Amino acid sequence: MSSPHDFDFFHGEWEVLNRRRTDFLDPDSPWEEFPATSRCRPLFDGAANIDEIDMPRLEAKGTTLRLFDRDTGQWSLNWAASRSGKLFPPVVGGFGNGRGEFHGDDTYDGKDVRVRFVWAGMSGAAAHWEQAFSVDGGETWVTNWTMNFSRPFGTTGH
Repeated sequence: MSSPHDFDFFHGEWEVLNRRRTDFLDPDSPWEEFPATSRCRPLFDGAANIDEIDMPRLEAKGTTLRLFDRDTGQWSLNWAASRSGKLFPPVVGGFGNGRGEFHGDDTYDGKDVRVRFVWAGMSGAAAHWEQAFSVDGGETWVTNWTMNFSRPFGTTGH
């Protein structure tokens, strides 16, 4: 069951290894890799947080605002991109059995897509995130972006 402290592991500074497909909808497109840095800080005593990721190779930054809805017991994850200045539709979900899964609807390249974010392998020292798109309502998924988070040498969370 989700709680207002599910993302406490994520507070602080991170080094990030990104892997993303060159075409988000093509499962056979090649992967590209690039580093990034991220910093997350808690809000509302942990029931919300905000992070900014800096991806120099893409000449871009992004931010995510995560909010815990105490009535539904679910999180909404709200992503904004510096290159577009756009706030994307949220993905909503929660945690169970050491994994977080969040879903939403968006468009990509003129097509309606179902979006899935997964958080796994979370600890104070590491975490894994991935994004997948489905163009068939969730029957099949193309994982198109992964991030492996690790703490910079000599730092800890919070």
